[in-house]
Amino acid sequence: MKPSRLSMFVLSGMMVLASLAAAYAKPTIRLAETMPMPELEKIIPSQFGVWQEEKTSVGAVIDPQIQSELKRIYTQILSRTYINDRGERIMLSIAYGKDQSDTTQVHYPEICYPAQGFQIASTREETLSTAQGDIPLKRLETSMENQRYEPVTYWTTVGDVVVTNRTNKKLVEMRYSLKGQIPDGLLFRVSSIDRDTAAAFRLQDGFVKAMQAALDPASKLRLMGIHG
Repeated sequence: MKPSRLSMFVLSGMMVLASLAAAYAKPTIRLAETMPMPELEKIIPSQFGVWQEEKTSVGAVIDPQIQSELKRIYTQILSRTYINDRGERIMLSIAYGKDQSDTTQVHYPEICYPAQGFQIASTREETLSTAQGDIPLKRLETSMENQRYEPVTYWTTVGDVVVTNRTNKKLVEMRYSLKGQIPDGLLFRVSSIDRDTAAAFRLQDGFVKAMQAALDPASKLRLMGIHG
């Protein structure tokens, strides 16, 4: 290849990269404004399968400064405790944000739990297989002062795609940005108080599957990335 042609090739490539970078840097359309925003209180049933909401449960005490930050980041926050027919409890938290730009992105449990005084013993990525599709997710083993043991299962979405790490999240955000869109997103978290981590994760998996079966297709897509 002659030097002049090589220079033109390099220059063309740089122009393409520059245009892509410009598109990524300046998305203008909020995805949340192009489709109905999920109303968490309405789409999450208070009763499904063997589970029902425990109305009298006392929620966790959250530091006011953290509470203020959560309100800044999220458009909606749903927190409930469910109890099954055997008296087992699951704590559910879903936080939805209509703008997943760098300054208003979801806060991960790996950050929030230590801020509340928890220690994290382990984290790992897994996949929950369901009858309607797979859900990539993360597991955390947490405890507070060796007294409260709280295994956690969670995942996050960008648009209608479930992401499990920051690299995947950035790639999905870039795909939206190249279309000029600012994606919405949410964090879906379930936890339970149990020293038996394996049993806790089995219980949480059953809870998620039961909820999935009770959701309409649009809600499954927005909350779990499940099509159909």
